Amino acid sequence: MRRGYARELRSPLTILLALACVAGGLWAAVVLTPAQEVQAFGQQLRVGVQAPSTSLSGPPQIVQIGNTRLDVPDVTVVGPLRPQLEIGPVARNETAGRAMASLAEGSSPADALAAIVGGFERWYALATLVLVAAVLGICGVAGLLRVLATLRRTARRSGAGARPSLLARDLSRRVVRSTVVAVVVSLLAWGVSGVLAVAGAQELRHARSLTDLTGAHHVSPSPVGPAVTGVRGVVIGDSRVARLGGPLAPDASAEDVACARSTDSLARQVGAAIGDEVLNLACSGARVTAGLRGPQQVGGVTVPPQVGRLKQVRDPAFVAVAIGPNDLNWTDLIGYCYAVADCADNFTAGEFRYRLAAFDRDYADLLADLATLPSHPRVVVLTSYDVLRPDADCPTARGPLQYPGLTPPEIALLAGRNAELNEVLTAGARRYGFDVVAPPVSPLCVPSADGLGPDLQALTDPHPFHPTGVGELRMAIPVVARLASPPPPPPSG
Repeated sequence: MRRGYARELRSPLTILLALACVAGGLWAAVVLTPAQEVQAFGQQLRVGVQAPSTSLSGPPQIVQIGNTRLDVPDVTVVGPLRPQLEIGPVARNETAGRAMASLAEGSSPADALAAIVGGFERWYALATLVLVAAVLGICGVAGLLRVLATLRRTARRSGAGARPSLLARDLSRRVVRSTVVAVVVSLLAWGVSGVLAVAGAQELRHARSLTDLTGAHHVSPSPVGPAVTGVRGVVIGDSRVARLGGPLAPDASAEDVACARSTDSLARQVGAAIGDEVLNLACSGARVTAGLRGPQQVGGVTVPPQVGRLKQVRDPAFVAVAIGPNDLNWTDLIGYCYAVADCADNFTAGEFRYRLAAFDRDYADLLADLATLPSHPRVVVLTSYDVLRPDADCPTARGPLQYPGLTPPEIALLAGRNAELNEVLTAGARRYGFDVVAPPVSPLCVPSADGLGPDLQALTDPHPFHPTGVGELRMAIPVVARLASPPPPPPSG
């Protein structure tokens, strides 16, 4: 038997078969083995291996939402098994917040990395089975071709009467020996690749968060505009706090007109309540990337980034922030639900998830900007309000005659997605120790209990679903009350 295996090890066919099994088996194991689900750093991750490449070494990677690939800095893995973590969308919810808080206490990094290592071990074990199956398949095909070639060659030399029993026994022994050699060599190569992957990824043990794995990149907007003094606070955000539809001041600038900053905006209401000046930088249509952290084109006017203007305000005591619906194309989503019989389809659900994930990342950058303001003002984040109750039955809920209108399930769907937006707003603000207030705005189709009129503009008004003057006053009440209360405790870590 030893002489037989020694001959197989010297056989060119067996050597070629072993090389083919190593290449084909490793490729099949890497490509066909599914990534394993794990929970680490407060996120749902999938642990696997990158697709094979021609390079001999490379860094591990993090793939976000299937398309953004980030190399893990300062880590190099030699061989074909380079770990890959798939994540997305990033969750900034209460569960993730608790996980991040435990990271600050030093108790969770080991658990997180143990979960990743465990996921990779499961992947490796499953991939080993795929490798063996692929190698056996390659050896089976190669053995069949070898038998056919041997039979043809023997038939030509000896005729059909050649001793079939001896021939079959000799062929079976050769095929078995070459298969054993190929399997052993493939498993050895697989084992070496696994050892190299583990050795190269040792630096990952120092990671305490996703930022440590991917590196950080944050560029805050530069200060822009003239210096501003004598201001107690600042309001930044979108049309809800600019008060779209309200009266404009007689001396309004072109920027004020383009942004629809009214005389009964949130800044004016809060300023009147505290008896001091509050600067209104909010602009209708503002998003985080185009409005708050980047310039905004509106009404033929280029409005500088609100954060850049905020940095020119000297020592503001507080900053009120209202953002989110424009980033999610909320108006288009509501219009779509009015126009179709059922807007709970997979396409719009996927679109909403994608936009919410993008807003989550942009919102994180905005929070970092506010947290690093030199004067460390108190930051109050306003959540988004619901515009209708699920049982709403009024012209605004029914919509124009040519459209199906909003059904109770569709109103509930919109309320659920608004709740998801508010969860992101709340979790992010609390991570930085910022205040969060929910505007006590009454939804449409609800009679006014105090006789002051509706809080929101109806569908027949010029700017549906935006606050009225009364609604803006109600939005200012919790902001003023929160500013008069003690600040929240700083976040742990």
